[in-house]
Amino acid sequence: MNRELITSRMQGYALTTFGMNFEDLGNKEKYTVFSKAIMEDILPQWQASLKKFDGKKKAYYLSAEFLMGRALSNNLINLRKLEEMKEMLEGLGIDYNALEEAESDAGLGNGGLGRLAACFLDSAATLNYSLTGYGIRYNYGIFEQQFINGYQVEKGDEWLSQGDSWSVRREDKKVLVTFKDQTVVAVPYDTPIIGFGGDTINTLRLWQSEAVNVFDFGAFNNQDYDKAVKEKNDAENISKVLYPNDSMEKGKILRLKQQYFFVSASLQDLIREHKKNHNDFKNFAKLHAVQLNDTHPAVAVPELVRLLGLEGVSFKKAMSIAVDTFAYTNHTILKEALEQWSVKLYKKILPDVYKIIVKIDNMMKKELLEKGVSEEKLSEFAIIADGNIKMAWLSIYGTHSTNGVAQLHTNILKETELREWYLLYPERFNNKTNGITQRRWLVEANPRLAEFITDLLGNEEWITNLDNLKELKKFASDDEIIGRFIEIKKSKKKELKEYILAKEGVDIDENSIFDIQIKRLHEYKRQILNAFHILYLYNRLKEDETFDITPRTFIFGAKAAPGYDRAKAIIKFINAIAELVNNDESIKGKIKVVFVENYGVSYAQRLFPAADISEQISTAGKEASGTGNMKFMLNGAPTIGTFDGANVEIVEEAGLENNYIFGLTVEQIEEIKDSYDPVKELKKNKRLQKVVDALTDGTFDLKPQETFEELKNSLLKGASWHTPDNYFVIKDFDAYVEAQEKVGEDFKNELEFYRKAFINMASAGKFSSDRTIEEYAKEIWNIESITTREV
Repeated sequence: MNRELITSRMQGYALTTFGMNFEDLGNKEKYTVFSKAIMEDILPQWQASLKKFDGKKKAYYLSAEFLMGRALSNNLINLRKLEEMKEMLEGLGIDYNALEEAESDAGLGNGGLGRLAACFLDSAATLNYSLTGYGIRYNYGIFEQQFINGYQVEKGDEWLSQGDSWSVRREDKKVLVTFKDQTVVAVPYDTPIIGFGGDTINTLRLWQSEAVNVFDFGAFNNQDYDKAVKEKNDAENISKVLYPNDSMEKGKILRLKQQYFFVSASLQDLIREHKKNHNDFKNFAKLHAVQLNDTHPAVAVPELVRLLGLEGVSFKKAMSIAVDTFAYTNHTILKEALEQWSVKLYKKILPDVYKIIVKIDNMMKKELLEKGVSEEKLSEFAIIADGNIKMAWLSIYGTHSTNGVAQLHTNILKETELREWYLLYPERFNNKTNGITQRRWLVEANPRLAEFITDLLGNEEWITNLDNLKELKKFASDDEIIGRFIEIKKSKKKELKEYILAKEGVDIDENSIFDIQIKRLHEYKRQILNAFHILYLYNRLKEDETFDITPRTFIFGAKAAPGYDRAKAIIKFINAIAELVNNDESIKGKIKVVFVENYGVSYAQRLFPAADISEQISTAGKEASGTGNMKFMLNGAPTIGTFDGANVEIVEEAGLENNYIFGLTVEQIEEIKDSYDPVKELKKNKRLQKVVDALTDGTFDLKPQETFEELKNSLLKGASWHTPDNYFVIKDFDAYVEAQEKVGEDFKNELEFYRKAFINMASAGKFSSDRTIEEYAKEIWNIESITTREV
């Protein structure tokens, strides 16, 4: 990059964008013009990279979420230009870190599903595979989280308030998407996805919903001002917010429209590009591999069949093309998350698509009868049943591959949850254990640790081949090396302490154990088990002055879905514990609790490197994989967790002795679930009884209308949709406490504790998304890596 040219561009963009000289701009504006200047260098490389895949089979990733995080540092790291640009800005008297902080996180995702999609895009570009991401350009993200009196309050995430320097609006690529009651324009915004080294730059194409007729002049002239912009508002609502509240039918309709909107637009895009070079669709599946990231884009199966039908392809042939084109990733075994849509809603909004689903269902039943499935058993496989469309069933039947995202998860799918499907189509089922990109989660998030690794290994090859980390294990017995590792960890803890003080107003002890649980707020992830343990420790400290614990800082980060009342009550409960514990001087700061506000990728990049303990405490068999567990591991934190998801494989790699595994296994839960009585369990556990009673006995300073009674009832009485203590919080509590006591005891021997942490880091090679993408590319998509720009 030419420094003089970059500087000149920055001055030009300052004038044309903000009407000011560069030196007079604030940090947000400086970030914007600097990013635009960098984009000018990226664009020609991007175009050249796309051309090298012409005529080759390409892969496409359909996902409702892409949790990208900030782009500036990630792009400069992958272009190998970060230090050069930092020096250039320093020469101009500009603090690069201030520009970095000025960038908003892209509001395009919420949890692991969206972050996985982002890691996959990074890995595919780094490995020189063509992978295009397709999704929605949410104007206001999922939401910006604020805490008011301990409660989560949602407001719009205005991440686009100053535009997006990294995206290009492609007016020439827009398409129409039609519902029964509405037609909208899908306008794509393209963002470059830069692979490490810059040889391949792929595309994230996000669709924005706009009106066909933006303004009704006649209505306006008649002074009906609301009607004049009604079509505009109705169209734009489709791409306003990720996962709108769907507690009422209006919300359900909006969610259904969102799913169909981005799927239809994306498939129309593929078909249009295909037709430029081909007169028919015989080789469509040989040129296009489309991955469905969970069931949100499952409507892609009937939609492709419908679109191909419009091109003159027979239903039977179109269905064959769809199966050969599509592959499906299953992310959950939770029955409530195996998506279903009401037939009534589909008929109301997507009647033509519904007709195709009926034909698919009939084709499937005929095929299964031919396979020897009895008439009686056929109903178990019905895509349309009891007034609902089973999107997971549609996804399995309508694709050639169904994969789980950790070996345990895939085994559960094959052996129990999807057993009947597996017996019918064993060749379609496979495992692809999730991974994370080391470029963002180590090189960017923890540069000192990255430099340390490079120094020990003598090269940077691990940045694109994380398996090389295993070579670090030979240093695990070297106390001097572990000492350097500890120094890096402590520096990150100090940075986090200062950031939390500035951001959250809580002063934490940097020498305490940083015990961190950061993930989506859901009951099965059992943030409440963590909270119960904190309250248990607090009670013991109050009751017994001789009770000695290693000082501990418990850090939470999570958003609860706006309509998920119980999850929001858990957030309030944890914040109430923080209020109680943090303000009690009698416990001498031995416990501190922080629930960080508006947790996202950028906050995560500060939290993972500073963690001493990784909380992965979901009920065994409920977490498909997890990727936070991998990020903690990569940054040198042992796991305290159950044998669930990828925890199983983490322990296989790093050793049981270097982690803290507790609680019921999947098999044990299966044995006791029908006879389990949490009330009886609680009666045998006085300390836990006191903790649970604190939900309703006045321990917390709540307003008269506030109560945690529903939380307590969910554990002891259950609800119409689940049994008491459905996630075995009470049953696993003692085992969790015991594991935590072991953590506290081990932490007293700093050298040995951090030796475990070092071994975890050195064992993280398997969990690179590079490995995962290689498996997708070779075993599902059958695409080639092209390492030069010349075909």
